[in-house]
Amino acid sequence: MHHSVDDCHFIDLPTYPDHRGKLSFVQNDRKLVDFDFARMYFLFDVPFGGQRAGHAHRNLRQLFFAFSGAYNLVLDDGFEQRTVRIDQPNRPFVVKPNIWRVVDQFTSGAVCAVLASELYDDSDYIRDHNEFLSYARELK
Repeated sequence: MHHSVDDCHFIDLPTYPDHRGKLSFVQNDRKLVDFDFARMYFLFDVPFGGQRAGHAHRNLRQLFFAFSGAYNLVLDDGFEQRTVRIDQPNRPFVVKPNIWRVVDQFTSGAVCAVLASELYDDSDYIRDHNEFLSYARELK
């Protein structure tokens, strides 16, 4: 199934502030996120000017958080590009399958945490952008 960059979106998590600070959460209940989580990974200490990702997934769905600092998520569906700034821990961003993504423009001390719908599977990755563009055209 072809997904467009417009299918990717922010989620506003429930947030409970009081004099001690703020509490926010996400859980596997499908009310906020349309997939269950199988793993979590995180990126930190990314050098100035560094990039991560640079690939697409055939099946994996992801929820990107900025637990500290901020970063850009550059999305490409093979026809349209979109860049979003992830900068609030209680406002993660959903990325659908078949979207090329690059993570860049990390601020100092940024922590990018990702909840993923599947366990790691190298065969799910498309790591060559030209191969991805051909694949996206086949799906459309």
